[in-house]
Amino acid sequence: MSGSQERFPRGKTAIVASATYGIGEAPGLSSLDLAVSASTRALSSVGLTPQDVDGLFIGLPDDYLSGLSFTEYLGISPRLTDNNRTGGSSFQTHAIHAALALEAGLCDVALIAYGSNQRTASGKLVSSLKPSPYEGPYKLARPVGGYALAASRYMAQYGLKKEQLGEVALAARRWAQLNPDAFMRDPLTMDEYLGSRIVADPFSVRDCCLVTDGAAAVVMVRADRAKDLAKRPAYVLGGAAAAWHKDITNMPDLTVTAASLSGPRAMAQAGVKPADIDVVEVYDAFTLNTILFLEDLGFCAKGEGAAFVEGGRIAPGGTLPVNTNGGGLSCTHPGMYGLFTMVEAAQQLAGTAGERQVGGARLALAHGNGGELSSQATLILGTEETL
Repeated sequence: MSGSQERFPRGKTAIVASATYGIGEAPGLSSLDLAVSASTRALSSVGLTPQDVDGLFIGLPDDYLSGLSFTEYLGISPRLTDNNRTGGSSFQTHAIHAALALEAGLCDVALIAYGSNQRTASGKLVSSLKPSPYEGPYKLARPVGGYALAASRYMAQYGLKKEQLGEVALAARRWAQLNPDAFMRDPLTMDEYLGSRIVADPFSVRDCCLVTDGAAAVVMVRADRAKDLAKRPAYVLGGAAAAWHKDITNMPDLTVTAASLSGPRAMAQAGVKPADIDVVEVYDAFTLNTILFLEDLGFCAKGEGAAFVEGGRIAPGGTLPVNTNGGGLSCTHPGMYGLFTMVEAAQQLAGTAGERQVGGARLALAHGNGGELSSQATLILGTEETL
């Protein structure tokens, strides 16, 4: 079904609250503890309680029945529970499902939550991907090895330079320095980036996302109730998902992601184009991701992403604010990062982002990535002026 035929409930639902909790290190807390803490913080900020939640959307990294665990933990009884898992894009798909459910009257208050204690529990980036029998003998490091393969192909095909990947890392760090909640805020120079330890060629440690604890939550309601709960709700204008592989070795083209499908569809639903977007939040598990997604989402042509990010264009003061909280590279990455793009997008539209606030932000894009450049999901959020 093409984007022009899809019937997404444009502007009929909105994010009215968002919160994070435990970013960095949260010793002694489980993933569920963290998710609950972020959720209660978000709910209480708009005068709601867990008992008000009748639509629960959650997918913890260490609990495949986390919807039931969360329900039991809080003693609630949601009418709708969604535990969909597509990796780091799960939460954008949760928002799409929540928008449809809210409009249909299946629930009245939808909570989307996530938490992970990955740093204090394991201290390393953990992948749930299981190699196929054909890949196993080659012992590809997951997930970094898969993304490194894509970066190598992009370098060969388009002449990507290491310094251009560095532009992504430096921009993320500059945004993180404006965010008091970011885990890594020390200055980062290009020389330091180029001299950082190689993890999987061509990626160094500064090309790779952080390993942190942390949790995030957003609360969604129908638009007719949104203004009663929040001063500046983030209305959900469009949402679309796409996928065409799981393992990197089955990716049709290592330089093109399914964001090339989800992005245009979400924008068509919202009635906007890339040039209209004020704030872009994408899943930067690795520096290459930002370049690929800027291309596939339509902000520049295929093969031009590396040049596009040069000169601080996506950094503070640049023409396109990207990953304004510091992203997965410098703010937080507790196993899956997708929900944090939604939190940051909503806070930018609410005007509550502090020093990193983008002036006059009216339209924001929040994009999630799951697996090895596998599942892609895109949300378009807007202020009341965009309805």
